Amino acid sequence: MKSTKKKTSKGILLICILALFLAGCAKAQEEPEERPKLEIEPIEPEDLEEPVAEEEEPEEEEEPASFVIEERVEKDGKIQSYLTGEWTDVKQAQRRPIAVMIPNNAPALPQYGLSRAGIIYEAPVEGRITRLMGVFENFDDLDRIGPVRSSRDYYVYQAMGYEAIYCNWGLAVPYVEELINRPNYYNVSAAVVGIHNPADEAYGRHKRPGYATEFTGYLFIDGLFKAVDRLGYDWNYDDAYVPPFLFVADDMRAEYEDNEEASYVYPGGKSGKNSGGYGAYHPYFEYNPQDHLYYRYQDGKKQIDELTGEQLTVRNVVFQYCRGEVRDSHDYLAFGVHGEGEAIVFTNGKVIKGTWKRFDGDFTPAKFYDEAGEEIVFNQGSTWICNIWDEYGEFVEYGQE
Repeated sequence: MKSTKKKTSKGILLICILALFLAGCAKAQEEPEERPKLEIEPIEPEDLEEPVAEEEEPEEEEEPASFVIEERVEKDGKIQSYLTGEWTDVKQAQRRPIAVMIPNNAPALPQYGLSRAGIIYEAPVEGRITRLMGVFENFDDLDRIGPVRSSRDYYVYQAMGYEAIYCNWGLAVPYVEELINRPNYYNVSAAVVGIHNPADEAYGRHKRPGYATEFTGYLFIDGLFKAVDRLGYDWNYDDAYVPPFLFVADDMRAEYEDNEEASYVYPGGKSGKNSGGYGAYHPYFEYNPQDHLYYRYQDGKKQIDELTGEQLTVRNVVFQYCRGEVRDSHDYLAFGVHGEGEAIVFTNGKVIKGTWKRFDGDFTPAKFYDEAGEEIVFNQGSTWICNIWDEYGEFVEYGQE
């Protein structure tokens, strides 16, 4: 019996321990241990920064050089000329040029200073010979230019297109007087019948033994400046001035590789017959591919400038076809230098056929276009324009020899 009580006491003790253990577990389940909360702040979309890939800076591309002169920019006291495209003293290139009437018949040769002209305009006059009009901007250091002769209205209209101060000495023949004396026209003329405001200080005689008196009259440059000042003419180009040519840019050449070649250019044909003014002295041009210049010949000889003793040369030659007519019994001529007509430009030994157009009034020049209607690009240098009487245009010749 004694041993039975001990066993019973141990059992009760085990039961009590088990009860206490189960109660502790239950309490642990009812009251779980608190853990610290994780605080998270919301992120706004604008705060998000997407990774940006590093961009390589593009290489700077050089702008292609323009093929033509687009604007005039002064450099080292020079600017490109409206007449030639060449770099010229700013003072000269920014003022109006002068247009001087110069005889071209054999008894008047050689002329003095003609090589300084940026443009030489040649047209027929009565007697079926030609007369020249030199358009100059580079003349300050010259003492004289000439000899000088009288005007014709189609020369006046051409000079107006260049905004030139027009210089002539001789009778203001019919068809010229009203035009040349207009108040808005800058005219420096010797004192002859028909000239309302003469400028005798600009002209004088130069001794030429063996020459007729009519070929001894010259424009003297000192007197020219005095006359322009006295007459109150403005040397500045008008704001609406239109340059006569589109020139190729520096260090480039308008080559026209696919065009026909012509090393000889005859405005009146090789024979000179029926040439509408170009036959009497048979002028022509020969192209030199070494220096890209056209050399002028007349009456079978080199045409020389007395100033330099050298043959006249130009960079471009133009045939401007114009409607013409005989006005009266004195054989005075008229040419239509407004409107449009056929044209041929010779440059770099090539032939560019096209048209000329002049529709914007007296104070704009003729512009020259190729057969596609694009303005022709001239090579930098002087230009000789031959007024071709369209009735005689069939006698024009050019080509290789």
